[in-house]
Amino acid sequence: MRRREFIALVGGAAVAWPVTAWAQQTERMQRLGVLMAVAESDADARKGISILHESLQKLGWKDGNNIRIDYRWGTATRIEFKTSPKS
Repeated sequence: MRRREFIALVGGAAVAWPVTAWAQQTERMQRLGVLMAVAESDADARKGISILHESLQKLGWKDGNNIRIDYRWGTATRIEFKTSPKS
């Protein structure tokens, strides 16, 4: 009987091990890119950004905690957007 108990214990641990290993991994930070065709000082754009932050927080996303938001600002024309280098 001891052999069977040992095999059952080892088999149960082998099945449970991946579950505990997954539970220890930290959540990956998501990334969001925001392209704005206006200057960073634009009041309406700033208001929109604050609304975006509030909406994301209501959904459980917090900038710097589980999501990273990258902003790109400018007053470029359509032609300049098409020819600007990718970063």
